[in-house]
Amino acid sequence: MEETEAVGVRRFWERLGLPGLVDVHTHFMPERVLRKVWAYFDALGPLTGGVEWPITYREGEEQRTALLRAFGVRAFSAMLYPHKPGMARWLNGWAADFARRTPDCLYTATLFPEEGGEVYVREALDSGARVFKAHVQVGAYDPADELLDSVWGLIAEAGVPVVIHCGSGPAPGKHTGPEPIARVLARHPRLRLIVAHLGMPEYEDFLALAERHAEVRLDTTMAFTDFGERHAPFPSRALPRLADLGDRVLLGSDFPNIPYPYVHQLHVLERLGLGDAWLRAVCHDNAARLFGL
Repeated sequence: MEETEAVGVRRFWERLGLPGLVDVHTHFMPERVLRKVWAYFDALGPLTGGVEWPITYREGEEQRTALLRAFGVRAFSAMLYPHKPGMARWLNGWAADFARRTPDCLYTATLFPEEGGEVYVREALDSGARVFKAHVQVGAYDPADELLDSVWGLIAEAGVPVVIHCGSGPAPGKHTGPEPIARVLARHPRLRLIVAHLGMPEYEDFLALAERHAEVRLDTTMAFTDFGERHAPFPSRALPRLADLGDRVLLGSDFPNIPYPYVHQLHVLERLGLGDAWLRAVCHDNAARLFGL
């Protein structure tokens, strides 16, 4: 199945004349942490909205990296995130090592609102972090927390993007939604936020933030998939706005934690009918430009 799927993925980007894909939203983390994440999805916890969520790519780390390469993914990320204080620095150490042994991974770091956060974020920046991951829902924190103010300032000054899960899908959290992010951007308008999942389900609110802030981008993770549309359909009236933001939309997949084949995310973007130029930008060129590939 995987070999056949790899052929389908490669046909997709070859037809567009691309050298491959860039996926800004893939998950690699310490194996024991990832297995806990999978167990959580298996248990249909609150973060799945109580919806059955089978993990399609429940493979070892080497098999998962090999599969992304077989798909022709030129660069990918290691989206990892803490759920409590004292965890981010340890995760960043693991991620730095993963990036050293995985040259096609964009060196990913993370953060949490805690004393000392500025220190380990500066360490990550100094050691070459190329993207950060923030998960407002899992971390259950306010992104506008004063403990993060200097951290956002450091990251904004460095020009390093942050993929942030801040929408209220698949289940709302205390601090999810556009309002806390608007407060962060009011203080740090140069912060390069990449809103995960197109801000699902508050799509239009996050489109508005991107329209107001030139450095705000969105990733496509799970949006428009049959699974996503069942639970949080994208409003068709907003498609022209998404088309107009075509230079700031980036491919994301949530690999390996998806309940469908990887190629499905590509096909649903194609069937939007926004054109090959839009697809080329989203699936490769926007991220290649942002990360200097």
